[in-house]
Amino acid sequence: MIRHTVLFQFKPDFPPAERQAWIDGLNHMAGKIPGMLSLSHGPDVLNTERSFDYAIVADFESVEDIAVYNTHPLHEPLKAYSFPNSRQILAVDFHLPDTPPAPIETTQS
Repeated sequence: MIRHTVLFQFKPDFPPAERQAWIDGLNHMAGKIPGMLSLSHGPDVLNTERSFDYAIVADFESVEDIAVYNTHPLHEPLKAYSFPNSRQILAVDFHLPDTPPAPIETTQS
């Protein structure tokens, strides 16, 4: 599994209506893009000096599925909001380790 994480630092003049359209578009993608296993996103809550404004975290089955997502018709229109309204966008994609199930504790008599 691959975790796709993107951080956005918005320009101060990102119009609220466009920001809401962008968020609505993110909400609309969930469960509709092949290979996307999960999608979560939200604004920063700490607002520290090193904080970014918004984060997206999505899990995909494979690197190839991220390529499908990057050009998917539900994702393409969102770029028209995020690229011109962001000062900086950072992304990282990494493998999640296969996690074995936790051992079941049993009592011995």
